[in-house]
Formats: sequence, structure tokens, C-alpha cells
Amino acid sequence: MRIDFHFNVEHRLHYACRVVRRARADDLTVLLFARDTDRLARMDAALWTFSALEFVPHVDAASPLAARTPVLLSSSLGGAVPGCAVLINLDDDVPPGLAALSDRFGRLIDIVARDDDDRQRGRARFRAYRDAGFQPQAHDRGGH
Repeated sequence: MRIDFHFNVEHRLHYACRVVRRARADDLTVLLFARDTDRLARMDAALWTFSALEFVPHVDAASPLAARTPVLLSSSLGGAVPGCAVLINLDDDVPPGLAALSDRFGRLIDIVARDDDDRQRGRARFRAYRDAGFQPQAHDRGGH
């Protein structure tokens, strides 16, 4: 599994919307993950409002429509959650069961905002990815 680490972004959820838009332009399926259900609810709202001219079809991964929807949101990565081409980690920690996720996701994108707290949590995740044997690719998005 390829891990791309996007850091120094202005706003995590808005940036995630842009990543989703790019992935959908490439016809890729996406799972947005965070254990914090309030954060997922804000992400859901952001997908509805980030672009007045675009609609990004998305549902909760537990929805009966999940099999037919290209963008899923989930607070769990358990076996019932389908794999996708791209996993976007919006959680404060690395996704649980990281080693086993390679079988279900081709790429993991981790997004880190500019604020000090998020940067510290991001650094810990970056180390955890490396310690788990991955080689995360760092992308400074300060100008984007």
C-alpha cells in the first residue's frame, strides 16, 4: 500500500474534499475514515457544500447504498467495511489494523493541518507508518 502524507494544509476537511474530487476524476473509489463521528459528520457536510457546481455521491459505509456509491465515510475499518482504491485517514491516529489494510486499500492518504496540535499528531502518525515498515511519501501543501 502506498502512503502519501499531505501536510501543512490550511483546513483538513476542505483539503480532503479536494483529494476526493481528484480521486473521483480518476474514477477511483474512496473511503474517508475517522473514529470521531462528529468529524465524519462535518466531512459529510463539507462534501455537500465545498463546490456549488459539483455533487460528490457519498454515503456511510454501513448504508445499503454503499456497494453502489463511490465515496464512503466510516468510523470503523472492520471487515464489513468494503475496501476502496483510496483510504483517506482523517483520524488523529494511524488507522487500526494498519498492516492488514494493504489487502483492502491501494493507497492511504493522511492529511495534516498547519496548527501545532495537528502537526504533532501528524508527526506521530508519520513515525508509526515508518515503524510499521511503510515508506510514506511526504508532500508539503503549504502553498496549495
